[in-house]
Amino acid sequence: MTEPVFRRLCLVGAGLIGGSIARRARERGDLAGEVVVTARSAATLSRVRELGFADRVVEDAAEAVRGADGVILCVPVGAYAAVMRRIAPALEPGAVLSDVGSTKGSVVRDLAPLLPPGVHLVPAHPMAGTEHSGPDSGFATLFEGRYCILTPQPEGDAAAAEKVAEFWRRCGSLVETMDVATHDKVVAIVSHLPHLIAFVICGTADDLAEETRESVLKFAASGFRDFTRIAASDVAMWRDVFLNNREAVLEMLARFTEDAQAFGRAIRWGQEEFIVDRIERGRKIRRGLIERKQA
Repeated sequence: MTEPVFRRLCLVGAGLIGGSIARRARERGDLAGEVVVTARSAATLSRVRELGFADRVVEDAAEAVRGADGVILCVPVGAYAAVMRRIAPALEPGAVLSDVGSTKGSVVRDLAPLLPPGVHLVPAHPMAGTEHSGPDSGFATLFEGRYCILTPQPEGDAAAAEKVAEFWRRCGSLVETMDVATHDKVVAIVSHLPHLIAFVICGTADDLAEETRESVLKFAASGFRDFTRIAASDVAMWRDVFLNNREAVLEMLARFTEDAQAFGRAIRWGQEEFIVDRIERGRKIRRGLIERKQA
């Protein structure tokens, strides 16, 4: 059997992503020799024990990371600094510290200053998920065929970065590497802005007069249903995403607002050519996703 990537892997957080990693590790056997899970909530820890996807469940985060050669933060990015202050003294020299957050500038900002000597930081972002959260929501095939973006530090350890890359390849992911600023700008347009729009559209629908709102829910077409699926995402996670990728999100929102206003003007003045062009470009993007098996 192939040697596991990590002798002992500690997952800090056991929601959709952390739970899926643990289930994948349990299914394959070549990700980690032992999987240790810790979480803030006693109810979450109890449920993880019931579900049985961890070898050990430890209440104290510092105790959980002790002796681990791999640690992955699977909590909302806004909690990283507090978690890091708690676990840093217990991290083993030579250990690899990674994460699954969808902002990377804030990860480096919050983790790097607290990193103990000899511990290697390799930020990562598996671009996979559903609208569900909690320890029951994970499944072993979540990462199959999905991209995982690594943003290793320029001065970081190359062997540690390759270890994290191999870990995600064994999870079924397609691994790409990019710098932090590029990552945050890319995910602002492909992930954060669509979620922002979904939250706004659902909020607009909720603000309608009672009679109209009931009709919206009763006769919702597939387009609106798709927005509600996105809008059902985890509250703490997305609050932290918007607050920690502020500049990139606001830049993409400004560009989107300008384009939306241009579309509105085209509708107002009957500019058929402009409208058709935008629809065709949307179809082209969709074809591209299908061709890349990302649809």
